[in-house]
Amino acid sequence: MTATSSPIGRSRPRPDAPPKTRGALRYGADRRVARLLHARPVLATRAHARVLGVDTAAALALPGVVAVLTAADLPITARTPARLAHPLAGEEVLFAGQPVALVVAMTPEAAADGAELVRVRLEPMPVVLDPEAAMRPGSPPTRGDIEDAPAGAAMDAQTHAAVGGAGDASIEAEELSGNVSGRTRYREGDIGAALASAAAVVEGTFETSWVHQGYLEPQVATAWQEADGRIVVETATQGTFAARSDVAKALGLPHHRVRVVATPLGGAFGGKWPLYETLVAGAAVALGRPVRLVLERSEDLVATQPAQPFRIEARVGAAADGRLLGLEARIVADTGAFDDSSAESLAAVLIAGPYRWPAFDISAHGVRTNRFGDGPYRGPSGPPTAFALESLLDELASKLGIDPIELRRRNVVDEGGPMIDGEAWPRIGLSEVLDALEASPLWHERGDLPPDEGIGLAVGYWPGANSAAAAACKVSPDGSIQIVTGTVDMSGVEGGFQAIVAEVLGVEPSTVGMEVVDTAGAPATPGSGGSTITYSVGRAIRLAAEDARNAIFEAAALQLEIAPDDLELAEGTVRPKGTPERAIPLARLVRRHAGEGRAPIEGHARSEILSLSPSVAAHVAHVRVDRETGRVEVLRQHLIQDVGRVLNPALVAGQQHGAAAQVVGWALRERLGHDANGQPQATTFLEYALPRAEDVGQISTTPVEVPSPDGPFGAKGIGEAPVIPGPAAIANAIAAATGVRIRRLPMDPVSVWRALAGERVE
Repeated sequence: MTATSSPIGRSRPRPDAPPKTRGALRYGADRRVARLLHARPVLATRAHARVLGVDTAAALALPGVVAVLTAADLPITARTPARLAHPLAGEEVLFAGQPVALVVAMTPEAAADGAELVRVRLEPMPVVLDPEAAMRPGSPPTRGDIEDAPAGAAMDAQTHAAVGGAGDASIEAEELSGNVSGRTRYREGDIGAALASAAAVVEGTFETSWVHQGYLEPQVATAWQEADGRIVVETATQGTFAARSDVAKALGLPHHRVRVVATPLGGAFGGKWPLYETLVAGAAVALGRPVRLVLERSEDLVATQPAQPFRIEARVGAAADGRLLGLEARIVADTGAFDDSSAESLAAVLIAGPYRWPAFDISAHGVRTNRFGDGPYRGPSGPPTAFALESLLDELASKLGIDPIELRRRNVVDEGGPMIDGEAWPRIGLSEVLDALEASPLWHERGDLPPDEGIGLAVGYWPGANSAAAAACKVSPDGSIQIVTGTVDMSGVEGGFQAIVAEVLGVEPSTVGMEVVDTAGAPATPGSGGSTITYSVGRAIRLAAEDARNAIFEAAALQLEIAPDDLELAEGTVRPKGTPERAIPLARLVRRHAGEGRAPIEGHARSEILSLSPSVAAHVAHVRVDRETGRVEVLRQHLIQDVGRVLNPALVAGQQHGAAAQVVGWALRERLGHDANGQPQATTFLEYALPRAEDVGQISTTPVEVPSPDGPFGAKGIGEAPVIPGPAAIANAIAAATGVRIRRLPMDPVSVWRALAGERVE
């Protein structure tokens, strides 16, 4: 395509918008399956207990109830502490809300009534809720299959050390309980000397809460066994191949005996990686009938995998000119009962931000407790670590009398310089983002505000991912294009794929269709998360389209009797360069080519990207604080992000607008709490305060383009980064408005009021 007609950078509606707005899309709970049985979980009422028995008689006597399954009834053969092998609690309950039994009935109503009649006899065991206490030697174990680990046990895979002096093995030598599931340490230079030489040192302890991903569609999965014995799972998941692996491993089957079909996602944000697929698959095998599980909202809030909380102690020192000299940090991550997704090792990298540190000493621990199993949420560990670091950098700038943007600018990482984990920094767009931040109209208004209003900023980054992928590109007899992939679309990413293919093949994006295939026929693709889809799958799709373009040129060369190198694609035709009057429409070319019995016109590609392309984001927040009530009102937000290359401005802005809403939840509203006995305190959206449209204020966005050398047309993965700096920006804005710094999320009215009154916030 010519530059003027290029689809790259042109705003277009999401391809999935029409069926969603018409209500025509069928989600996992809507799909019809013959002879379907409906399931309802029976959830544990204690946070830690021994299961003495499950009384199912009353439930089984209820009309319509087909079975009540316990762990012993499921054909699970895997032997692992991972959650995939424990879809139902067996001998031990590990958190309040853990499924203990599954009632299966002819109707959803009968299943729900039956679940009310199941009686589970539990013997209380010590409940461990505080990660700091859980780490200490002698702490009660959070689960019976762990014991106190000897010093240094299970450390090799998660211990990382740069060049350091004596005492480098101190984290390995710590005497800790068996509740500690992971330990990470990064160290460089003499941190004590660095901080001692600093002109200014700031420090603080920061805490965040369990946070639910807040998707609209609760967890849903359906499974059945086909006549040949294969297991089919239809599920609302971000990762079909991951779900296939989990089910195959749990049931002791080869992968080709399990087929996973992705249903449209009604929201995910990291919360819909495989969870209950092994449960419904096991139930379907045990009963010989299709089984569907659709969680109620109250079950979803207590029985799934929310984002884990962090406790971060950090000290930062700088020279008088603003050069950062040293960072010391200790991170404790609550992994809950299952540590399958714990991000403490990632947090140990992200706590350093995109800045140079001559000296650092960073340790991180993942610790099991009797709470939910942890799960990823957009930018895992990013918002908590940026909250700590960017709050301290703001304090440091104030203490040194340096503009906060200038402080960050003086410490931008060098391309090729070492990251905290020893990897080399690739080219990142931090300088360009800081330039855009400095030009932000909202930032320039900070000196002219009414009392109790403040404007704050923060920066964050996401390293991205580098997954392998494959794709196919087919040209149909009507001239339309089909892209075949196994990628689950959860954010309109198909619109970006359309632009990539349209640019390569010289067609309008509307002629490009996406075929998302199940695991039986899909090219290998990574799960939809970690900001890897556009970056990794998009690259494979571009290469497949280029392969199809070569096939088009070869076919046209035969018909036009011209060398393939002398052809071009434009406006849905293939034509000799310089003689557009000889153009052949793609539809005619494909039909004639097929009529001659020649090979199909299609392309295939495999791709691997070994490099990372981090995305840097900045956030400016304007807030008003009501000193009498502690309520914080977000008035305006400005999000700035390096996206590499804007494929579709509407999709980029949509990602940033969604991040702005989630930032308000992180910063001011959302908390999944427990009482002293481990009982969940938020079981509906009445207690769990998601942000509303009126809470997010006015939103503006600015994309910055620092092209990735490996992403398709320079594009980067952008889903994670925009949410990361937001909570810190709001915290800095509150400090600007009140002079008070709050170090715990969420900063709800009670916490803010107490902080303003000079009370310690617990």
